[in-house]
Amino acid sequence: MKQAGNNKKSSLITRLNRLVRDTNKWSVFTLAIVLFLALPILFIGVELFAGPGESWNHITEYLLPEYILNSLYLIVFCSLLVLIFGVSSAWFVSRFEFPLRKQMEWLLILPLAIPSYIVGYAYAGIFDYGGSLNLILRYFNLDFIRIDVMNKAGLAFVLSISLFPYVYVSARAFFLNQANNLLEASKMLGVGEAKSFFKLMLPLARPAVVAGLVLVLMEVLNDYGAAKYYGVNTFTTGIFRSWFSLEEPQTAVYLSAILVVIILALILFEKWQVRKMKFNSAKTNNTQLERKETKGSQKWLIFSVVMLPVLLGFILPVAQLIYWATITASTVFDTAFIMLSLQSFGIAISSAIITVFFALLLIYFSKWSALNFIKNTAKVGVLGYAIPGAVIAIGIMLPTIAFDKWLIQILGQFGIDSGLIINGTLIALFYAYAVRFLAVAYHPIDSTALKVSESIPDSSKVLGVGHLKTFRKIEFPLIKTGVFSAVILVFIDVMKELPLTLILKPYHVDTLAVKAFEYASDEMVMEASIPSLFIIFTAMIPVIFLNKLLINK
Repeated sequence: MKQAGNNKKSSLITRLNRLVRDTNKWSVFTLAIVLFLALPILFIGVELFAGPGESWNHITEYLLPEYILNSLYLIVFCSLLVLIFGVSSAWFVSRFEFPLRKQMEWLLILPLAIPSYIVGYAYAGIFDYGGSLNLILRYFNLDFIRIDVMNKAGLAFVLSISLFPYVYVSARAFFLNQANNLLEASKMLGVGEAKSFFKLMLPLARPAVVAGLVLVLMEVLNDYGAAKYYGVNTFTTGIFRSWFSLEEPQTAVYLSAILVVIILALILFEKWQVRKMKFNSAKTNNTQLERKETKGSQKWLIFSVVMLPVLLGFILPVAQLIYWATITASTVFDTAFIMLSLQSFGIAISSAIITVFFALLLIYFSKWSALNFIKNTAKVGVLGYAIPGAVIAIGIMLPTIAFDKWLIQILGQFGIDSGLIINGTLIALFYAYAVRFLAVAYHPIDSTALKVSESIPDSSKVLGVGHLKTFRKIEFPLIKTGVFSAVILVFIDVMKELPLTLILKPYHVDTLAVKAFEYASDEMVMEASIPSLFIIFTAMIPVIFLNKLLINK
């Protein structure tokens, strides 16, 4: 009996030791991945202590005020326009029946499929002298009317009409899940439809609306292609100018740090809004929102209001690009373009697989660790999506240059000419994409993994099966839908990404986004239509997928 008791005690101690060892192992792995993904931002923070470049005083005196004022202008006007387009569209498709309502639900998301810089090119062509609008006005002898969009106001319009679906998606999700009981209570009190919306629904929807608005503003501050083409100086264009024109990486680092502070302020504001009004989402309404029938002129008025952002954000830009494509297809669409497209697709799919791999490691290593703070620390790794691509590119390029120089010196002592190993190669580019888009892969996989019962891995533990084998044989088949959706979403984001790709891509490598930007920069906007359309029609796949997720929710 005593021997049996000792054996049982020894077995328990062995299991505890194994648990501690596994916990430490998975915790270390998680922290290592988080540190690896946070290195670009940490490096920018460290580089600040080295001081700015020689032109910093000139920039702070003459250019920085312009960067700040232009960025604030875009923030204010884009906020106003996306709120008008996004909230009104979300409320009308959620609350009222009108012609083509079901089609409008997913058409309103399609502007997300078009990168804002491509929308900017299209509208520049529409309003240009000799452009589509000018030809129409000339037909009606109204060609004396001129609309100039190549300015701050035009840029704000382009960014707003491209990005309003972020607010639309967030607001629509709230209205569908929360509005029914509130509207019934309001109706019983004799409150009218308009007053119920402005006094009740809109204030309660504020956290959801602000969450979408913060995403819009982060994209606005990240934009480079449209701002550069429209000649508007922003922080992102300033970072490029400091790096490439002035050849002062330290100045670019200082501008990047200011931009990061602005982005973090926006994130903290969004968190504060959600925490302040978190009671809104304490309970969800499982009943569908009852839609009101509309008649006569009312239904066509609502249809027109909802159709306007679809027309401006998707139909007009795509129509302009298709028109250009018919003119330039013979000169642009050739064997070299097909090879460029295949190269772009290959980079995007490779980056997506690498990013999803890191997301899986981060999710499951933190899950296998028994330490709660490790689970919270893992979420730090997804903050890269909140950082503009140009900032991440700077944070990667500087340390990789330093590392390559050090390695060249070491290998040179042995007579080996290694050249650049990381900087200016696909390795650095794939790493940058993983840092930038990890959140895009993390969230769909994590939400799918949460639906897997914890009893499954617990049963494997009892049977003595390790974590990795359990994941490979049981858990991965259960979450493969989330993994597949993550691959698609990251693939499209990489296809559309411009600032990061411009800075880090190898000299001999191009993507469709870069090619479209180069055409537009060389005043060959028509030729930019073919690569732009390739990006758009590829990006429509996850946009439609996103809508199906909303419908099934």
